Amino acid sequence: MPPETPAERRRPRIALTAGEPAGIGPELIARIAAEDFGADLVVIADRGLIRERARMIGIELELADTAPTRSAGRLACIDVAMPHHSIAGQLDQRNARYVLETLDRAAEGAQSGDFDAIVTAPLHKGVINDAGVRFSGHTEFLAERAGCGVVMLLVAGSLRVALATTHLPLSAVPAAITGASLGETLRILDRDLRRRFALESPRIAVLGLNPHAGEGGHLGREEIETIIPAINNARRDGLNLLGPLPADTAFVPSQLAHCDAVLAMYHDQGLPVLKHAGFGHAVNVTLGLPYVRTSVDHGTALDLAGSGQADTGSLRAAIALAVELAVAERRL
Repeated sequence: MPPETPAERRRPRIALTAGEPAGIGPELIARIAAEDFGADLVVIADRGLIRERARMIGIELELADTAPTRSAGRLACIDVAMPHHSIAGQLDQRNARYVLETLDRAAEGAQSGDFDAIVTAPLHKGVINDAGVRFSGHTEFLAERAGCGVVMLLVAGSLRVALATTHLPLSAVPAAITGASLGETLRILDRDLRRRFALESPRIAVLGLNPHAGEGGHLGREEIETIIPAINNARRDGLNLLGPLPADTAFVPSQLAHCDAVLAMYHDQGLPVLKHAGFGHAVNVTLGLPYVRTSVDHGTALDLAGSGQADTGSLRAAIALAVELAVAERRL
């Protein structure tokens, strides 16, 4: 009998990657295994690692094959062998390529239709780069693999903050913001807010790059030369855009009441506000991919690894949103 297609499955099938083996990802996955998210969860990781971390924090967990399993204390698992034993809280460069292999397996399954969505636990960019692999993050890795433009969107309740640039040094940001790149970002953001978040005409607030949005060119000309022309071009295509707005007042409630999402020009312009508002239950969503991908809003928390004290809130929120978006995708 041929395998079920995504449309034939009643419950979405969600791939979970455990991220950095020395971090909190493996134990977070062990802790949520007994919960029913209305989906079939499949962890892609070293089976021995997940078992070990479950035992370490006092959880009884049975790892089954990849067939759907919904019993409390059981979790389906695609076993990817880790080359070296991992000690909680201690990074090991020798396991860096294993982390990328789990991510690659998840992406392959999502692109083939075997998974309806991917949810990623945190990895450690530094140890991957130290192992000799150039790596700037999940978002960029998945975009390159899928061969498409993407947008990083963070969601905390009704607050949605997208980024025009992602993991770049601040000195590199102005040159990275071009009319073409900003136009593509706006179109991906608008398209996926309509498609996956069911917003008929999403209102997007676009921030300026400079203080006071450049103050008429006195504090920088990027708004005049790049951002405003890109906004005007996108408006001609029917996008509902506000801005460019000064970043220091764009997040006050009276401003947010008039928009469905905010586009920040760089990582630390928008994300500190969102994480202040929703850290621990915020979700990172990669827009533009041919499949749904969500992630947690925190890092590997090496100091908490193996303690059982790490909060599962963001992982639970990431799974719940992935299921919601995957169901919406089926209706298209």
